[in-house]
Amino acid sequence: MQRKNHTAEGFSVPQSAHGELARSNAEYVLLPQLRPAIVMLLLFTVLTGLLYPLAMTGLAQLAFPVAANGSLLFKDGKVVGSALIGQAFTSDRYFQPRPSATSAPDPKDASKIIDSPYNAANSGGSNLGPLSKALHDRVAAAAIALRTSSGANSVPADAVTTSASGLDPDISPEFAMLQVGRIAKARHLPEDRVRQLVSSRVQQRALKIIGEPRVNVLGLNLALDDMPAS
Repeated sequence: MQRKNHTAEGFSVPQSAHGELARSNAEYVLLPQLRPAIVMLLLFTVLTGLLYPLAMTGLAQLAFPVAANGSLLFKDGKVVGSALIGQAFTSDRYFQPRPSATSAPDPKDASKIIDSPYNAANSGGSNLGPLSKALHDRVAAAAIALRTSSGANSVPADAVTTSASGLDPDISPEFAMLQVGRIAKARHLPEDRVRQLVSSRVQQRALKIIGEPRVNVLGLNLALDDMPAS
């Protein structure tokens, strides 16, 4: 037999009707709240996930096309790097960047890590503290080697210390000038010409107060390659 419940007016209502009435009430309450929630979700998905990124990308391409595309540097029509990411230069014919503490898996044994300067796939510092003997010994050895090769009495800090990222694209003008003699000798160029090139590539502080004077190493080396031999 179907159970019946009595309402306040005395009419008997089957139990199944109560379930249908509850479902109807739930739909009546939930649907008006779900509809605007779904509409707002779709609206802001389109606005913030599609229209806003497209607008910002278009604006960046119009206002800052070089920076928006990664500040790429070219040689003979081919991309050779970015002005924002340093590269390792070891030849005496080129200006060398500051030391880098980036590393990479050993190709002979993936379980081991080896030094890999300017490895853009693994940005990071050495994590050595100011009391680290390893850091002290490395900096001291680099300073001695640089003083010996350049004949300078002192060396700038960026010449012997690594950056936090290990990918610093710039060096100080002092460090660049310290390398002029070596490069001029390797390329058989007058030191004055190389020194003038460095001076012409120095970027000053932004708004004269932000940052430090600096020289982009990759840009400087590209300009060095473009310098006539005589």
